Amino acid sequence: MSAEPSSGVLPAQALRAMFESGAIAADLPLAAGQVQPASLDLRLGPKAWRIRASFLAGGVRTVAERLDEFAMHEIDLSGGAVLETGCVYLVPLQERLNLPAGVSAAANAKSSTGRLDLFTRLITDRGVEFDTVAAGYEGPLYAEISPRTFSVLVRPGARLNQIRFRRGVAALSDAALRSLHDAQRLVDVEAQIDGGLAFSVDLSPPADGIVGWRARRHAGLIDLDRIGHYDPEEFWTPVRPMRAGGVILDPGAFYILVSREAVHVPPDHAAEMTPYMAVAGEFRVHYAGFFDPGFGHGPAGGAGSRGVLEVRCHEAPFALEHGQVVGRLVYERMTERPDILYGAGVKSNYQGQGLKLAKQFR
Repeated sequence: MSAEPSSGVLPAQALRAMFESGAIAADLPLAAGQVQPASLDLRLGPKAWRIRASFLAGGVRTVAERLDEFAMHEIDLSGGAVLETGCVYLVPLQERLNLPAGVSAAANAKSSTGRLDLFTRLITDRGVEFDTVAAGYEGPLYAEISPRTFSVLVRPGARLNQIRFRRGVAALSDAALRSLHDAQRLVDVEAQIDGGLAFSVDLSPPADGIVGWRARRHAGLIDLDRIGHYDPEEFWTPVRPMRAGGVILDPGAFYILVSREAVHVPPDHAAEMTPYMAVAGEFRVHYAGFFDPGFGHGPAGGAGSRGVLEVRCHEAPFALEHGQVVGRLVYERMTERPDILYGAGVKSNYQGQGLKLAKQFR
């Protein structure tokens, strides 16, 4: 009798095999760099719809069946199209799934997407939750996109979100996480473990005094294909701490900050950033995020890598202090070690990072 498949997150080599078997299909061949160590970048298709409200398909209907209720007009993305702030769009993705019964998936915004305050979620047919794909799902994938701060120019093939596939239960218990930290040191400070590994905000000013960036409202258009192109101060205001320390977050404002901890994700594990509970204050880390195997891993060139935090304040101004806990890292086991690691063998924009804006900025 053959052994049961191991539970955990599927690595890069398994994702390529899923393409070969038809469990993942696409309109075009895989693009260079599309397969990451523990996730797959998803590509926008050639058209979009401006919709009047966000929606889910519900338990028995398809997205296409519900689209007539919400679509306002269709947009051709083939020559590039502007997605405007304050609007909601639905884009069919190039990838579709035919998952085995034991494999489920979850999606998240890519790092650069979150750092542009570009809200995006995955929707499936008969789906009752965003960013969640049920085990055995067969059907198309859609991205809901809503620019919050900056209008963006997009084209077919743009990769705004990513998907991670799991077999069974992958998350580590707190006891297993403590053992992993003792063996491989996941953060460079004392580990706080309770429902995941806590991380906090760094508001201790470096030599230039800048501890973060606050997005400017009514800034110019960002072409997502222009890498290292834009002057940060045309789109962002530097944030410096008050004389007494800390910063006061303004309601509705969007900030890029950085974790106090240097984070390490060992090669045989993956991690996911989850927002802190609302009881922490009138703010939240705005986007969750995937951390691939090898992030912050010394042999992969990542020693000292920090977690970048996308933070939005809500109803009341809030005084954020240095070292305040703002989120959790949930670690998951891989089914096997990926054949590529973040920062080693793939083009990783944020390996070894500190406070860093999206890759479109100089």
